[in-house]
Amino acid sequence: MALKSDLVSLIPVRNMSRAIRFYTRALGAKVRMRGTGAMRNYWASLRVGGADVWFVVPDPREPRKLAYSALVVKNIRKSVRQLKKSGVRFQRATRSSPDTRIEGPIAFDRYGASAFFQDTEGNLLMLMQSPED
Repeated sequence: MALKSDLVSLIPVRNMSRAIRFYTRALGAKVRMRGTGAMRNYWASLRVGGADVWFVVPDPREPRKLAYSALVVKNIRKSVRQLKKSGVRFQRATRSSPDTRIEGPIAFDRYGASAFFQDTEGNLLMLMQSPED
């Protein structure tokens, strides 16, 4: 059974507004979502042509390497179980805020749920479930 997901590429940026301005003006991208409040300058989702890209500003204290590809799933618990049966080994979940809830390899917070694993080449990949799913 194949994993049902969409692939999203993450692009690390230093200046969120500048990056959004370039992608929208030069490449015709459309902003789908942008962080609000304290997260306004830390993440955004854009549609570039037929692909979704997520801009992220990595926290310099981030203990893990940044995943540059994310598999967006509807049910992260089911997807983690399915991938584990296929031999995928997930990393230990880490807290990104005091409100983060950890459930095995999955971290749940107000921005959704995530779980990290490596492919056979050592690339870090992320499963991501939106908060509204």
